[in-house]
Amino acid sequence: MDEDAALRSKVTSTLLLGEPPVSVVNDNKYISPPTAGDADHDRPSLDAAIHAALSGGPRTVVLLGPEGSGKTTALEKLVVGWARGEHLQNFSFVFHLRFRELSSLDGTPLSLETLMRRHGGRHLPPEAVRQVLRNPESALFVFDDLDRCDRGSDPSAVPPCSDPGRAAPVSGLVAGLFGGSLLKGVAVAAATRPTESREFFPSGARRVQVSGFLKPQREAYFRGFFPDDPAAAAAASAHMESTLGFYEFCTSPRFCWTVCSVYKSLMDAGAELPETLSQLYAGVLVRLTRALRLNEARGRALVSALGEMASRCLVGSDSSCAEEEMDSFGFRPFLKEAGAFLRVDDDGGDRSDGRRRVFSFHSRPIQEFFLAAAFLWDPSSGGVEETLAKHEGRAEFLDVFLSGLSQPLRRRPLEAALGAPNAERVADFNRWFRSDSREALAGCRKDRHLRCFRMLLEAGNESLVKEVVDAAARIGISYGDVSLRDCAALGYVVSRLGGVEHLNLYRTGHLTGAQAETLAPAMRLSREINLNSSSLSSAAATHLASALSGGATEELDLSQSALGDDTFKTLCAGLRNCKLRTLKLRACTLTEASCGALACLVTSGAPQLRVLEVGFNKIGDRGFVELCRALQRPLCRLQELQLHNCDLTAASVEALSAALCSGHSELRKVDLTRNLIGERGVEALSKSLQHPLCTLTSLNLFDCELTGACCAHFSEALMSSCCSLTELDLSVNDLRQEGALLLCRALRRPGCPIQKLSLQRCQLTAPVFEELSSVLRGGASRLTSLSVGLNAVGDRGVKHLWDAVAHPSCLLEELDVEMTGLTDAGVQDLCGALRTSSTLRSLELRNNAMTDAAVPALVRAARDSDSMLEMNLKYNDFSEDVFELMDECEKIRY
Repeated sequence: MDEDAALRSKVTSTLLLGEPPVSVVNDNKYISPPTAGDADHDRPSLDAAIHAALSGGPRTVVLLGPEGSGKTTALEKLVVGWARGEHLQNFSFVFHLRFRELSSLDGTPLSLETLMRRHGGRHLPPEAVRQVLRNPESALFVFDDLDRCDRGSDPSAVPPCSDPGRAAPVSGLVAGLFGGSLLKGVAVAAATRPTESREFFPSGARRVQVSGFLKPQREAYFRGFFPDDPAAAAAASAHMESTLGFYEFCTSPRFCWTVCSVYKSLMDAGAELPETLSQLYAGVLVRLTRALRLNEARGRALVSALGEMASRCLVGSDSSCAEEEMDSFGFRPFLKEAGAFLRVDDDGGDRSDGRRRVFSFHSRPIQEFFLAAAFLWDPSSGGVEETLAKHEGRAEFLDVFLSGLSQPLRRRPLEAALGAPNAERVADFNRWFRSDSREALAGCRKDRHLRCFRMLLEAGNESLVKEVVDAAARIGISYGDVSLRDCAALGYVVSRLGGVEHLNLYRTGHLTGAQAETLAPAMRLSREINLNSSSLSSAAATHLASALSGGATEELDLSQSALGDDTFKTLCAGLRNCKLRTLKLRACTLTEASCGALACLVTSGAPQLRVLEVGFNKIGDRGFVELCRALQRPLCRLQELQLHNCDLTAASVEALSAALCSGHSELRKVDLTRNLIGERGVEALSKSLQHPLCTLTSLNLFDCELTGACCAHFSEALMSSCCSLTELDLSVNDLRQEGALLLCRALRRPGCPIQKLSLQRCQLTAPVFEELSSVLRGGASRLTSLSVGLNAVGDRGVKHLWDAVAHPSCLLEELDVEMTGLTDAGVQDLCGALRTSSTLRSLELRNNAMTDAAVPALVRAARDSDSMLEMNLKYNDFSEDVFELMDECEKIRY
């Protein structure tokens, strides 16, 4: 063989297959991949996991992982290291058996003794078999490609062998070794793809998931591939991570070999590196066709044959093809070159029947790439919709590769080898893609949105993004729980659009550092980010903070995300002068320990922050007091603070009151719902409300265990000319008649600022309703919204409010009398008030006792009212007989 032919043979046999494991080990290029784990730092190396399993009981370990994940090389390293005396020297004998080679024996009975003698290695001494039989603990059996062990259609028909001298199928020998019935105490290590071969494994076998290469291992691999040029290694590694690192198969050492091989040839030629997977595989195809010296016509014929085979393997139940099947694809002229593109295995069958070899693709992505290339370069098959429908549910990358190859820039290298694709095919796909994308993006199905984004990413055409994602697209739907690949696609689309109003990642189960880093460009350009009900790793919080710093985001929702103190501190530490104006942290499992970071956030990390929601976090008094000190600093610009159920007491309110009177606080709205404020806390608040420097306009004390005695303090505050409070919610507190009447006295004061008052379930009585009516009719009240529901005063009590609504001095726009005991007897007064009022827009009448008889009058009143916009009649005693009548008035909700 001449030098050129030898080079072609080396290139074509290894470009897709990867470097042979024995070369990797012998040339000291081996990198141990990590095992699967919850976090990167929890993952031991694969070598360590194997050694640990073989050193203790039951000394049986099974490596599970996809094709090309590094299982075979790990076993090769295990055997070579033992032979060199580097490890596992407690074993005297190691038998390395590959089912790729043993497949021809399966079905031919032979004993374990014969198997050891025939396949135990050329240097196995004659007495070795006897020593193993006497002392099984001294032997280690290593099985590779266990998933290739043929156990027939009924695996249970081949029982585990228990006699090393008795002939049995190879599968029976393996089952006996695994199960302990054959050579009890022997150690076994095996590698398999995740298949039904797990039936071999005893319950005590150690299963090790092989993850392939994570980013650190990939970087090390690139350094080993470019040993004399660290700069080239770093550049190549960085390029792959940014353009291809989001694909799951990037963890495959075999794929890393392909990438490095293509990159090196391009870098040596001074050419640009591929930006997409389509370009990478186009480069592979070009390099292989040139190495095989195929002209354009033969190259297209080969691609057509590969496409036929790819379709057959996708649609059929078998992922491989026998040699005689290859003729039907037009592969006969290319059988000599098959090893460059396909895996070629001896099937072990009877050679007299002509079935000498079995052909399969090295990976699913390259298989679908050949199918896409065949579609565009060979117009003999069906149209785009027919082709996609034929492979729907089976092909994961076909539409993506079609999208990439439909773009001139992406397919340019391939045109140099195959000539131009069929123009009608390209136009047909582009028409379909635009139409399908617009239809998908106008809907709310996440899977269809993401499919479109993946194709746009592969196309790499900015003008196409702006054309397809038009004003009708519903980009604001939730994209929570997306894969790393989809993060890249979403980030690409948002970046090319120049940003979006709302990036919705609601319910992202576990946002990893890699996902957050990939999404960072989209986050940076989004005005609102929704991560509600999500889970963020600490690394993800770091990348999120980096995206927010200097980004466009003004609102971030992390509610119910279980951040915890440590992750929250990581987020705050990374924020630098971000534009956040609203931060929602409800139910994030924060405690007192987070309040220091929170205090720094509102004064320096997010200087524009106006709204902060920290409800349902157990921050307690000590934590909140620390936050209140930040509220008194000139750099703090907070205007709204939501503290629902934060374990606060009067001590917290005293600290808050001090901040309100400091002259630096800009707080306008405070929500203290369901905190144990009590009278002492109310007294402190009322004093701050009377302070000329206090800017508070809205106060919510819903269910804060207040009593009527507290109303004296509120009355005093509302009587003050300095008070600026316009909204007050005292619902679900035991104010009773005496306390409420004190409030009414303050509401009568000319200039009293209250516009919105909520007194739901406060044990109010009819005299209170009468006094409220008097306030509303007095001409001095500014009340536009009143909620007094869940106070059982009946028709007679509520009649006082109807009288007020009908009065020309009443300014009410919203009235809530839910569950006050209204019946049909009060409907006449209600309707009379609606006919007279020129201001009432919303009326809440839920959970009362009105019946069908009241409906006609209510419908007429709502319809005839010029001001009324909505009347809520839900949960009254209506039957279905009146539903049609209520439907006639669009203002009514029932």
